[in-house]
Amino acid sequence: MDNHYSVVIAALSTLTPPQLSDLIASISALFYCHHRRLTALLSSPTLFSLTLHHLKYLSLHHKSLLITQYLLSNLTHLVHFMHTKTSSPSYSATNIKLCDLDAVLLLLLFCELRQHDPNALETSPVEWHRVLCNYYFHDTMLVLSGLVVSEVEVLNKFVELLTKFSRFVGVDIEHDSERKEGREVAAAAAVVVALPSVDIRGGEKECVICNDEMKRGTDVCELPCAHLFHWMCILPWLRKTNTCPCCRYRLPSDDISIEIQQLWEVLLHMGTDHSDSSRD
Repeated sequence: MDNHYSVVIAALSTLTPPQLSDLIASISALFYCHHRRLTALLSSPTLFSLTLHHLKYLSLHHKSLLITQYLLSNLTHLVHFMHTKTSSPSYSATNIKLCDLDAVLLLLLFCELRQHDPNALETSPVEWHRVLCNYYFHDTMLVLSGLVVSEVEVLNKFVELLTKFSRFVGVDIEHDSERKEGREVAAAAAVVVALPSVDIRGGEKECVICNDEMKRGTDVCELPCAHLFHWMCILPWLRKTNTCPCCRYRLPSDDISIEIQQLWEVLLHMGTDHSDSSRD
């Protein structure tokens, strides 16, 4: 069995039946949103033409990047739900821009059609819109549509999507973490901008970066792990590394490959910890 598939299934096994039902509802809503967007894209010749033009001039690397971003968005959706039992990710920068979502959905539809009928696109590009519409609206529906008959099928399609895309972008669960160990990346700019400023209350605290006291009544930066630092100290720090100086709490970065790898590791640890506790 594919290792990626096994990791997701092991992580999902940690959920209770009501939690699993809520997750399936969340995934169905995500699929339905993408289905509606693709329907709007195919229903508008102008929007279709613009998106096709955008795809045409993207290099293979940038097309792969679109799929990688789409994988990150879906992985974030899953991991965030499993941590908080809600469907809204805490890091908005993982959401794909609308123009990029249109491009990746159209790209995936091309791939789906080619797999279904390898000769379907052996025609003039001006005919592609008609061919895609016939396939999407009349023959079958994309995996992403979410128009399926059971909760089990919704979950299976989502797990298959994650595992297929992870293989495509070359995620190696067992070895990537060792290869990237020690590599430092900056915290995502959107995350740093959103960090809260808080007042020091109670006794004076020390900033571990400069070793100076943070006096009561002054504004300091609070990381999600609740550790406090002088703004002038933490900002240069986060431009170099995305970890807390005190506890190594990891903030999101703008490095897509590292973010994907870390999300897979979270799922791996969830399933492993649950398996170990079940044997005790």
